[in-house]
Amino acid sequence: MAKALIGKVISIKSQKTVTVSIERKFRHPFYKKVIIRHKRLKAHNEKTALKEGDMVKIQETRPLSKDKHFEVVKKISS
Repeated sequence: MAKALIGKVISIKSQKTVTVSIERKFRHPFYKKVIIRHKRLKAHNEKTALKEGDMVKIQETRPLSKDKHFEVVKKISS
């Protein structure tokens, strides 16, 4: 089963590629403070109907290039 993640499109400058920011929150085990971590992933996007700020669902796939290992499955919201 391939990983499926939800994130926000932060860059559409490359052809057929979008950069997606994945955010995860967790509570620190000792200090009990909520910590936010970000990860930027490149995803393949055949259709160029996305714009910056859109929420998308991406899914893991075979390596498409040096950095691209995900593809856009669907647009969730603007």
